[in-house]
Amino acid sequence: MNEYWKGFRDGLPIGLGYFSVSMAFGMAAVQSGMPIWAAVAISMSNMTSAGQFAGLTVILAAGSYLENALTQLIINLRYALMSISLSQKLKEGVRPFERLIMAFGNTDEIFALASGQKGAITPAYFYGLMTLPWLCWSGGTLAGASASALLPAAILSAFGIAIYGMFVAIVIPAMKKSLAVIGVVAVAVALSCAFEWLPLINRLSDGFCIIICACLAAVFGAVVRPVED
Repeated sequence: MNEYWKGFRDGLPIGLGYFSVSMAFGMAAVQSGMPIWAAVAISMSNMTSAGQFAGLTVILAAGSYLENALTQLIINLRYALMSISLSQKLKEGVRPFERLIMAFGNTDEIFALASGQKGAITPAYFYGLMTLPWLCWSGGTLAGASASALLPAAILSAFGIAIYGMFVAIVIPAMKKSLAVIGVVAVAVALSCAFEWLPLINRLSDGFCIIICACLAAVFGAVVRPVED
């Protein structure tokens, strides 16, 4: 139980950041004509900001189930890489259904925080870590959907910045402690800029760019500063 509450406390800043971002999703969904209950149901069954906004776009464009499925696959494929990486830190004996629950809550920010923990990760800790983010993600969607008619567009746009500031706040402490992390982040940033500005490769989708940048930066870190067993 102590492990759960430790994860619960660690998940507080992520939850606060998720609340504002999910408010933006709730507002956008309701303003586009989606009922409040549908927007909340989407957030309760998903925790992916980019995936949900992209899915909303496909739905509004009357896209097919196949189009939506392929969109989600491309945008969220990075979570498969994160899950593989995180599985190396799990305590021995974690059962399959426990892994499934943990996979549901494995977001960018939760992954970053869990990966930075010392020692093995227990299911109880991870359940605690994902509790507040899930509650805030669902609750923020409800709040945003309910208040969509009350707030101006400028405030709606400002909410979208919160998730980037939150992710930077998670990465910076690890960079202060390790030159290896600084190197990996620098490589990832350089690759991301290349995919944004260089001809030909700047035509790739954001989802594939994220996956390629993550893989190449991780390979760089593994080769330059491998972690001893």
